[in-house]
Amino acid sequence: MAMATSLSSLTSSLSSLSFSSQISHKPAHSVPFPLLKPLSLKSTAAPKFPALAVAASAAVAESEVETVDLKKLVKTRLPGGFAAQTIIGTGRRKCAIARVVLQEGSGKVIINYRDAKEYLQGNPLWLQYVKTPLVTLGYESSYDVFVKAHGGGLSGQAQAISLGIARALLKVSDSHRSPLKQEGLLTRDSRVVERKKPGLRKARKRPQYSKR
Repeated sequence: MAMATSLSSLTSSLSSLSFSSQISHKPAHSVPFPLLKPLSLKSTAAPKFPALAVAASAAVAESEVETVDLKKLVKTRLPGGFAAQTIIGTGRRKCAIARVVLQEGSGKVIINYRDAKEYLQGNPLWLQYVKTPLVTLGYESSYDVFVKAHGGGLSGQAQAISLGIARALLKVSDSHRSPLKQEGLLTRDSRVVERKKPGLRKARKRPQYSKR
């Protein structure tokens, strides 16, 4: 009887094994995963540096053309150069020297064959220095100003041009002296940087003192 039960249990286990082997290994409820798109190795759009370079070169070319045109204008307006003109004045400030020629015109100011606003970098204070003598007499749109400046910085050159314009206006009429002198435009500013002294850091600055 015991042998019969063991045989029956063995056969049932074998049948169960054979049944489970017929079952497919695929999961009953498979979750479909979306297919991933392959990564593209194409780089993003490169910055348009060539276009900027072309624009910059075009701007430089335009400025060069303007400089050439202004040179031609100055040479046609000033035959014989600056020294051959009659209404001329020389101004100085610090290390800067400016030779100024006045001619009847519309108020243009040309410094070293460049427009004054471009040459003085659009600085309103320096442009005011240049225009003050003409504005004082009401000639801001009556004369064209041609300048050759060298030495020093732009600030010193602007103040030298102011003195040169004021001195040139004296050659137009002696009656201009009084209003220009009242504004202090005929006074040569003699202030310069004080020289460095031996043993000092600068003109007055001393090294730190240590008692012990």
